[in-house]
Amino acid sequence: MNSPSRRQFLRDSLVLAGGAYLAGCQAPYVSRRRVLGANAKLRIAAVGVGGKGWTDVTQAGATEEVVGLCDVDAGRLAQAGKTFTSARRFADWRAMFDQLGNQIDAVTVSTPDHTHFPPSMRAVRQGWHVYCQKPLTHTIWEARELTRAARAAGVATQMGNQGMSRAAVRRDAEWVKGGVLGSVREIHCWTDRPGPWWPQGVQRPTDRPAVPQDLSWDLWLGTAPQRPYHPAWGHFKWRGWWDFGTGAVGDMGCHLLNVPTLAMDLSGPSAVEATAEGANEETGPVRSHVIWDIPARRGQAALRFHWYDGGALPPSHLFPGQRYDGNGVLMVGTEDTLLTSYESLPGGGKLRSGRTAVDLKSIAECFEKYPDSEGAHYQEWIRACKGGPRARSAFDVAGPVTETLLLGNLAIRTGQRLEWDSKALNVRNLPVANQYVKTTYRPGFVG
Repeated sequence: MNSPSRRQFLRDSLVLAGGAYLAGCQAPYVSRRRVLGANAKLRIAAVGVGGKGWTDVTQAGATEEVVGLCDVDAGRLAQAGKTFTSARRFADWRAMFDQLGNQIDAVTVSTPDHTHFPPSMRAVRQGWHVYCQKPLTHTIWEARELTRAARAAGVATQMGNQGMSRAAVRRDAEWVKGGVLGSVREIHCWTDRPGPWWPQGVQRPTDRPAVPQDLSWDLWLGTAPQRPYHPAWGHFKWRGWWDFGTGAVGDMGCHLLNVPTLAMDLSGPSAVEATAEGANEETGPVRSHVIWDIPARRGQAALRFHWYDGGALPPSHLFPGQRYDGNGVLMVGTEDTLLTSYESLPGGGKLRSGRTAVDLKSIAECFEKYPDSEGAHYQEWIRACKGGPRARSAFDVAGPVTETLLLGNLAIRTGQRLEWDSKALNVRNLPVANQYVKTTYRPGFVG
């Protein structure tokens, strides 16, 4: 794996050429896409079948054909194979893509954050539809390039923030779009992560335990810098380590911003600042408060977006008399404030005024078209793959949101207020921070 073939090297070089190559949408996409009718079955290859990957492949495979399974954990791969008995199994997604080739219509990518971009980008370039878990990518640059590439290729895409397709979330977004809150001036999101979920604010361990027998460690590392195996960054715990995850902001931000994302444009922040406890070069902080300045744009006033994690909460005076649950979002407008608690999502949000929101016809129409179910998010993507309307969290939506959220990690890692040029993906006032906009990949693991 450390000596890639000439073909792999050339593929990697094309992708790594990056902005100059893709910015003009000139990449030579080689589409193998079938034209699918509503009753035809997608042929899906799943990259990652453990944890959330198991949910993704079983939901997509409930109505479609799973032709390939890939996981670096042989035990998880074998378990998935018991359900999808006709699917071929692989430890390396590159081998799966090479060998299955034109048998693939669509791909699910459900791996640690640092390995979202390579298989997603290659799938897009092949003309395959892509469902990728949140956050869309590990870096800001990757989010921009993957979004551009998917748009140019014309494939159907969806990010795995499943709450975007919940009926209650759509209702709350319709309230905001309908003007119930007036002009939104502040957004406050908070999460109980990392807390007991995974460690942050820690240093790299120095002991060297043996690699589990079922784990292909070099493939798990993928594009990340070489390091020995350790369970400290194993299954689920990788989220807090900068080399692999995106911390609490990346893990929960794409979920908590569902209502604001459906209701308004949160792309293109002009500045960001953060206060954090315990952040270091290895991991994210144990607690942070991040603030983005979102400039005014047509139909939307300038606003400030606040993020709190590690148990920190927004000021209680914003919604007096209401207990804040562990994860939630407050949207503060000139006319009203909307509180959505993700611990009680089925009931949707609450308005501070207590008055009944206007009865918007679009809410009922939306519910009728997309029934509220566990698989709704997947079915939206599958319909889009077969020529239906664009999925709600398509990369054109998910990419800019991911960019905004990951910019917060730049502020956490530098500890300074950053002036941001969104068009150029550049920190104006602190050039050293630009090292985190795009990372260097380990050779041989891009595509």
